[in-house]
Amino acid sequence: MSKIDEVRSAMVAAMKSGDKETKETLSMLLAALKNKAIDKRGDLTPEEEIQVILKEIKQTKETLEMTPADRTEIIEECNKRLSVLEQYAPKMMDESEIKDVISATLAELGIDAPTGKDKGRIMKSLMPKVKGKADGKLVNEILTTFMQ
Repeated sequence: MSKIDEVRSAMVAAMKSGDKETKETLSMLLAALKNKAIDKRGDLTPEEEIQVILKEIKQTKETLEMTPADRTEIIEECNKRLSVLEQYAPKMMDESEIKDVISATLAELGIDAPTGKDKGRIMKSLMPKVKGKADGKLVNEILTTFMQ
């Protein structure tokens, strides 16, 4: 069952139960998935579906970060949207798992004490391994701690 079908059936269930916020979030996600499929002119692979979901999560987090603290209704809406979207996202790697991947990548590249000059080469090798499984910003921060 594709994510489109999964999201559509969850949206119908939310409509039947009268959960307006969940329905709206799922409707937005369904539209994003369908638009990506239309752009591709074919069915999406599971990886592409995950990328669309992660993009929606990232956009919602950015909206949340940009929202002034006194706009509580927008903050609540974003938090509800995130809780719905995260149900469809894959489990993200935690810091210890990311550190293990970074250590393995450093060993693979033969780098004992990484410096700023090595960062580009490390990230180029590292990111394909964690793409869709970890937040790039967090990977970058953890890699920076390895360099100190």
